[in-house]
Amino acid sequence: MMSKVYIVGAGPGDYELITIKGLKAIQEADVILYDRLINQELLDEAKEGVELVFCGKQPNHHALSQTTINHLLCKYALQGKTVTRLKGGDPFVFGRGGEEAEELAKRSIPFEIVPGVTSGIAAPAYAGIPVTHRDYSSSVAFISGVNKQGEDEEEYWERVVKSMDTLCIYMGVKKLPDICERLVKYGRSQKTPIALIQWGTTEQQKTVTGTIETIMTKAESIQNPAMIVVGDVVQLRDKLQWFESSIREECVEVRSDVG
Repeated sequence: MMSKVYIVGAGPGDYELITIKGLKAIQEADVILYDRLINQELLDEAKEGVELVFCGKQPNHHALSQTTINHLLCKYALQGKTVTRLKGGDPFVFGRGGEEAEELAKRSIPFEIVPGVTSGIAAPAYAGIPVTHRDYSSSVAFISGVNKQGEDEEEYWERVVKSMDTLCIYMGVKKLPDICERLVKYGRSQKTPIALIQWGTTEQQKTVTGTIETIMTKAESIQNPAMIVVGDVVQLRDKLQWFESSIREECVEVRSDVG
Protein backbone atom coordinates (compact mmCIF):
# COMPACT_ATOMS: atom_id res chain seq x y z
CA MET A 1 0.00 0.00 0.00
CA MET A 2 2.87 2.38 0.76
CA SER A 3 3.61 5.09 -1.82
CA LYS A 4 6.27 7.80 -2.13
CA VAL A 5 6.64 11.25 -0.58
CA TYR A 6 8.13 14.08 -2.67
CA ILE A 7 9.68 16.91 -0.68
CA VAL A 8 9.60 19.72 -3.22
CA GLY A 9 11.11 23.19 -3.34
CA ALA A 10 8.51 25.52 -4.89
CA GLY A 11 11.02 28.31 -5.45
CA PRO A 12 11.07 31.83 -4.02
CA GLY A 13 7.75 33.17 -5.30
CA ASP A 14 7.82 33.64 -9.06
CA TYR A 15 5.46 30.98 -10.42
CA GLU A 16 7.79 30.16 -13.31
CA LEU A 17 10.76 29.33 -11.08
CA ILE A 18 9.37 25.91 -10.14
CA THR A 19 11.45 23.09 -11.64
CA ILE A 20 9.96 20.67 -14.19
CA LYS A 21 10.39 17.82 -11.71
CA GLY A 22 8.70 19.87 -8.99
CA LEU A 23 5.76 20.64 -11.29
CA LYS A 24 5.35 16.93 -12.10
CA ALA A 25 5.30 16.12 -8.39
CA ILE A 26 2.44 18.62 -7.93
CA GLN A 27 0.50 17.23 -10.89
CA GLU A 28 0.84 13.58 -9.78
CA ALA A 29 0.10 14.04 -6.06
CA ASP A 30 -2.92 12.60 -4.29
CA VAL A 31 -2.17 14.84 -1.29
CA ILE A 32 -0.26 18.15 -1.16
CA LEU A 33 0.93 19.62 2.12
CA TYR A 34 1.92 23.21 1.38
CA ASP A 35 3.42 26.20 3.18
CA ARG A 36 2.38 29.85 3.33
CA LEU A 37 5.16 31.22 1.14
CA ILE A 38 4.55 29.13 -1.97
CA ASN A 39 2.93 30.77 -4.98
CA GLN A 40 -0.71 29.71 -4.64
CA GLU A 41 -1.06 29.49 -8.44
CA LEU A 42 1.03 26.32 -8.31
CA LEU A 43 -1.88 24.53 -6.63
CA ASP A 44 -3.94 25.09 -9.79
CA GLU A 45 -1.63 22.55 -11.45
CA ALA A 46 -2.81 19.77 -9.12
CA LYS A 47 -5.13 17.08 -10.47
CA GLU A 48 -8.83 16.98 -9.75
CA GLY A 49 -9.67 15.47 -6.39
CA VAL A 50 -6.30 16.19 -4.78
CA GLU A 51 -6.39 16.73 -1.01
CA LEU A 52 -4.78 20.04 -0.01
CA VAL A 53 -3.40 20.48 3.51
CA PHE A 54 -2.27 23.97 4.56
CA CYS A 55 0.70 23.87 6.92
CA GLY A 56 0.68 27.65 7.29
CA LYS A 57 3.90 28.53 9.09
CA GLN A 58 4.05 32.24 9.93
CA PRO A 59 6.40 34.19 12.20
CA ASN A 60 5.64 33.18 15.79
CA HIS A 61 2.69 31.02 14.72
CA HIS A 62 2.41 27.58 13.16
CA ALA A 63 -0.98 26.33 11.94
CA LEU A 64 0.47 22.81 12.23
CA SER A 65 3.43 21.86 14.38
CA GLN A 66 6.42 20.19 12.74
CA THR A 67 5.59 17.01 14.63
CA THR A 68 2.08 17.04 13.17
CA ILE A 69 3.39 17.64 9.65
CA ASN A 70 5.81 14.72 10.01
CA HIS A 71 2.95 12.52 11.20
CA LEU A 72 0.71 13.48 8.27
CA LEU A 73 3.42 12.78 5.69
CA CYS A 74 3.81 9.27 7.08
CA LYS A 75 0.08 8.68 7.50
CA TYR A 76 -0.84 9.53 3.92
CA ALA A 77 2.09 7.58 2.46
CA LEU A 78 1.15 4.50 4.50
CA GLN A 79 -2.36 4.78 3.03
CA GLY A 80 -0.82 4.27 -0.40
CA LYS A 81 -1.17 7.88 -1.51
CA THR A 82 1.39 9.85 -3.48
CA VAL A 83 2.29 12.80 -1.26
CA THR A 84 3.93 16.08 -2.24
CA ARG A 85 5.30 18.29 0.51
CA LEU A 86 5.49 21.72 -1.13
CA LYS A 87 7.86 24.17 0.53
CA GLY A 88 8.96 27.70 -0.33
CA GLY A 89 12.46 28.07 -1.78
CA ASP A 90 14.58 24.95 -1.38
CA PRO A 91 13.52 22.29 1.16
CA PHE A 92 17.07 21.78 2.41
CA VAL A 93 17.91 25.48 2.89
CA PHE A 94 16.30 26.60 6.16
CA GLY A 95 13.20 24.66 5.13
CA ARG A 96 13.17 21.77 7.63
CA GLY A 97 13.12 19.36 4.72
CA GLY A 98 15.91 17.43 6.39
CA GLU A 99 13.80 16.88 9.49
CA GLU A 100 10.89 15.60 7.42
CA ALA A 101 13.14 13.31 5.40
CA GLU A 102 14.61 11.92 8.63
CA GLU A 103 11.14 10.97 9.86
CA LEU A 104 10.30 9.24 6.58
CA ALA A 105 13.61 7.37 6.59
CA LYS A 106 13.00 6.24 10.17
CA ARG A 107 9.69 4.72 9.05
CA SER A 108 11.28 3.21 5.89
CA ILE A 109 8.91 5.27 3.70
CA PRO A 110 10.27 5.97 0.19
CA PHE A 111 10.90 9.65 -0.48
CA GLU A 112 12.52 11.91 -3.03
CA ILE A 113 13.99 15.38 -2.60
CA VAL A 114 13.23 17.86 -5.38
CA PRO A 115 15.50 20.90 -4.95
CA GLY A 116 14.13 24.39 -5.52
CA VAL A 117 15.55 27.83 -6.21
CA THR A 118 16.35 29.34 -2.83
CA SER A 119 15.52 32.96 -2.06
CA GLY A 120 19.11 33.60 -0.96
CA ILE A 121 20.15 33.45 -4.61
CA ALA A 122 16.92 34.41 -6.40
CA ALA A 123 15.92 37.51 -4.43
CA PRO A 124 19.32 39.20 -4.89
CA ALA A 125 19.32 38.22 -8.59
CA TYR A 126 15.89 39.81 -9.09
CA ALA A 127 17.20 42.90 -7.27
CA GLY A 128 20.20 43.10 -9.63
CA ILE A 129 22.71 41.82 -7.06
CA PRO A 130 24.97 38.87 -7.96
CA VAL A 131 26.00 37.07 -4.79
CA THR A 132 29.47 36.46 -6.27
CA HIS A 133 31.42 38.52 -8.80
CA ARG A 134 35.01 38.26 -9.93
CA ASP A 135 35.75 41.88 -8.95
CA TYR A 136 33.77 42.01 -5.68
CA SER A 137 33.21 38.63 -4.03
CA SER A 138 34.68 35.15 -4.28
CA SER A 139 32.72 33.66 -1.35
CA VAL A 140 29.16 33.70 -0.08
CA ALA A 141 27.42 32.32 3.00
CA PHE A 142 23.72 31.62 3.42
CA ILE A 143 22.94 32.07 7.08
CA SER A 144 19.96 32.43 9.38
CA GLY A 145 19.28 35.47 11.50
CA VAL A 146 18.02 33.02 14.13
CA ASN A 147 20.73 30.93 15.75
CA LYS A 148 20.22 27.26 16.48
CA GLN A 149 19.40 26.50 20.08
CA GLY A 150 22.42 26.32 22.36
CA GLU A 151 24.80 27.98 19.89
CA ASP A 152 27.09 30.78 21.07
CA GLU A 153 25.83 33.80 19.10
CA GLU A 154 29.04 35.81 19.39
CA GLU A 155 31.19 32.93 18.18
CA TYR A 156 28.77 32.25 15.34
CA TRP A 157 28.76 35.84 14.05
CA GLU A 158 32.50 36.28 14.44
CA ARG A 159 33.05 33.17 12.31
CA VAL A 160 30.74 34.10 9.44
CA VAL A 161 31.57 37.81 9.33
CA LYS A 162 35.30 37.24 9.12
CA SER A 163 35.23 34.34 6.65
CA MET A 164 32.90 35.44 3.84
CA ASP A 165 32.72 38.30 1.32
CA THR A 166 28.94 38.17 0.84
CA LEU A 167 26.36 37.30 3.47
CA CYS A 168 22.80 36.36 2.52
CA ILE A 169 20.76 36.38 5.71
CA TYR A 170 17.38 34.66 6.01
CA MET A 171 14.84 35.52 8.73
CA GLY A 172 16.84 38.48 9.96
CA VAL A 173 14.74 41.62 9.46
CA LYS A 174 13.46 41.77 13.03
CA LYS A 175 17.03 41.42 14.31
CA LEU A 176 18.55 43.93 11.88
CA PRO A 177 19.89 46.29 14.60
CA ASP A 178 21.66 43.38 16.33
CA ILE A 179 22.98 42.08 13.01
CA CYS A 180 24.42 45.46 12.05
CA GLU A 181 26.04 45.79 15.47
CA ARG A 182 27.73 42.41 15.13
CA LEU A 183 28.85 43.05 11.56
CA VAL A 184 30.77 46.10 12.73
CA LYS A 185 31.97 44.42 15.92
CA TYR A 186 33.63 41.65 13.93
CA GLY A 187 35.30 43.72 11.26
CA ARG A 188 32.91 45.11 8.68
CA SER A 189 33.17 48.79 7.88
CA GLN A 190 30.21 51.03 8.62
CA LYS A 191 30.34 51.85 4.89
CA THR A 192 29.72 48.23 3.85
CA PRO A 193 26.76 48.11 1.40
CA ILE A 194 23.63 46.29 2.50
CA ALA A 195 20.30 45.52 0.82
CA LEU A 196 16.91 44.44 2.13
CA ILE A 197 14.68 42.62 -0.38
CA GLN A 198 11.03 42.02 0.52
CA TRP A 199 8.88 39.44 -1.32
CA GLY A 200 11.73 38.76 -3.74
CA THR A 201 10.84 37.58 -7.30
CA THR A 202 7.16 38.55 -6.93
CA GLU A 203 5.27 41.59 -8.18
CA GLN A 204 5.34 42.85 -4.58
CA GLN A 205 9.13 42.90 -4.53
CA LYS A 206 10.59 45.93 -2.78
CA THR A 207 14.28 46.65 -2.31
CA VAL A 208 16.05 49.24 -0.20
CA THR A 209 19.81 49.71 -0.06
CA GLY A 210 22.23 51.61 2.10
CA THR A 211 25.22 50.91 4.27
CA ILE A 212 25.49 49.31 7.69
CA GLU A 213 25.59 52.86 9.02
CA THR A 214 22.44 54.08 7.21
CA ILE A 215 20.22 51.06 6.54
CA MET A 216 18.16 51.40 9.73
CA THR A 217 16.79 54.73 8.51
CA LYS A 218 15.37 52.95 5.44
CA ALA A 219 14.33 49.63 6.97
CA GLU A 220 11.01 50.68 8.48
CA SER A 221 9.16 50.01 5.24
CA ILE A 222 10.48 46.43 4.95
CA GLN A 223 8.71 43.47 6.52
CA ASN A 224 9.02 39.70 6.39
CA PRO A 225 9.50 37.75 4.25
CA ALA A 226 12.72 39.53 3.31
CA MET A 227 16.35 38.75 2.55
CA ILE A 228 19.31 40.74 3.83
CA VAL A 229 22.36 40.90 1.57
CA VAL A 230 25.64 42.29 2.94
CA GLY A 231 28.75 42.98 0.89
CA ASP A 232 30.32 44.96 -1.91
CA VAL A 233 28.22 43.13 -4.53
CA VAL A 234 25.25 45.27 -3.44
CA GLN A 235 26.88 48.19 -5.29
CA LEU A 236 26.08 46.46 -8.59
CA ARG A 237 22.34 46.99 -8.12
CA ASP A 238 22.67 50.53 -9.51
CA LYS A 239 23.80 49.03 -12.83
CA LEU A 240 21.97 45.72 -12.91
CA GLN A 241 18.51 46.22 -11.42
CA TRP A 242 16.01 44.96 -13.97
CA PHE A 243 13.00 43.33 -12.35
CA GLU A 244 11.47 46.19 -10.40
CA SER A 245 12.13 48.51 -13.34
CA SER A 246 10.23 46.13 -15.63
CA ILE A 247 7.29 46.01 -13.21
CA ARG A 248 7.12 49.82 -13.15
CA GLU A 249 7.20 49.93 -16.95
CA GLU A 250 4.38 47.39 -17.16
CA CYS A 251 2.31 49.46 -14.72
CA VAL A 252 2.87 52.58 -16.83
CA GLU A 253 1.80 50.66 -19.96
CA VAL A 254 -1.36 49.40 -18.23
CA ARG A 255 -2.27 52.91 -17.06
CA SER A 256 -1.69 54.24 -20.58
CA ASP A 257 -3.96 51.56 -22.05
CA VAL A 258 -6.65 52.34 -19.50
CA GLY A 259 -6.34 56.05 -20.19
